[in-house]
Amino acid sequence: MKPDVTTRSQLETMLAHFYEQALQDEVIGFFFTQVVPLDMSRHLSLITDFWESVVLGNRGYGKNVMELHRNIHHLSAIKKEHLDRWVALFTQTIHQHFEGPNATLMAQRATSIATMMHLKLNHGMIGL
Repeated sequence: MKPDVTTRSQLETMLAHFYEQALQDEVIGFFFTQVVPLDMSRHLSLITDFWESVVLGNRGYGKNVMELHRNIHHLSAIKKEHLDRWVALFTQTIHQHFEGPNATLMAQRATSIATMMHLKLNHGMIGL
C-alpha cells in the first residue's frame, strides 16, 4: 500500500517527479522551457507552497494563480488539450506515489483547477 500525502517533503518529491515528465512532454513541455523558462528550484518551492495550502491547509501561498496563468496565456494560448495533458500527467504522478484521501483530494483539485482555468482563459468566464 502506498502512503497518503501528509508532508511538504512528500509534495516536493511528487512535484519534482511531475516536472521531470512535464518538461519533456511534447504537448506541454514548451510552456515550461520556452514560453516561460522556469528556474525550477524557485518554481518547485512556490508550487509546493501552493499544493501544501490546497492539500494540507497551510497558508504559505499568497499569489493569484489565475492571474499568473492569464499572463502565460497571453504569451501562448493555454488550450484545453494542454490542460487535459497537464491533468493526465499530474494525476498519474500522484497515483504512482500515493493513495488515500489527500491524494484523491489533490487529483480532484487538479482537475477542478484545470476546468476553471479553461473556462476563464478560453471562454471569458471571469466571475467563476
